[in-house]
Amino acid sequence: MEILIKPIITEKMTSQSEKLNRYGFVVAKTANKLEIKAAIEKMYGVKVDSVNTQQYVGKVKTRNTTRGLAVGRVNRGKKAIVTLKPGEAIDFYASV
Repeated sequence: MEILIKPIITEKMTSQSEKLNRYGFVVAKTANKLEIKAAIEKMYGVKVDSVNTQQYVGKVKTRNTTRGLAVGRVNRGKKAIVTLKPGEAIDFYASV
């Protein structure tokens, strides 16, 4: 099972990473804080100070098509906001 699905790279998370040393990740729904901490320390080689998690509910989306109104739902998920210890940093753009 893969714990880390993808990093969250938005304007808000970029400003938090610069000011507060926090990084966001979309994680597996069944992952707990200890598993997330171990996965980040192993993948990026940094020391994690704390992990905060939140689950988000999928939204109902509608769109007009030629066959009428199409209604669907976005999947549920889980996010993790990770605070690193002082002096640590993650560079998502190192391999680009």
